Amino acid sequence: MCRNIRPLNNFEPPATDDEVYAAALQYVRKIAGTTKPSSANQQAFDEAVDQIAHISRHLIDALVTTAPPKNRDVEAAKARARAQARYGA
Repeated sequence: MCRNIRPLNNFEPPATDDEVYAAALQYVRKIAGTTKPSSANQQAFDEAVDQIAHISRHLIDALVTTAPPKNRDVEAAKARARAQARYGA
């Protein structure tokens, strides 16, 4: 599940709120051990996702780096090349 969480810091353009929310959702799914909580746990699950997304946004906004921003297309191409080398075809 957590393989879908990607680094979100130091990209141009910056990570969107949707990307941060998606990462928070994946994290909570991993911790909870389920992709779909029961109705009894739905509220706690949703609150956890919202809080982690909020804190993650604050973290990303507060981080400082001297490295130049990464290009999303270049990073995606590198990931595809790694996958090609790892899995073939």
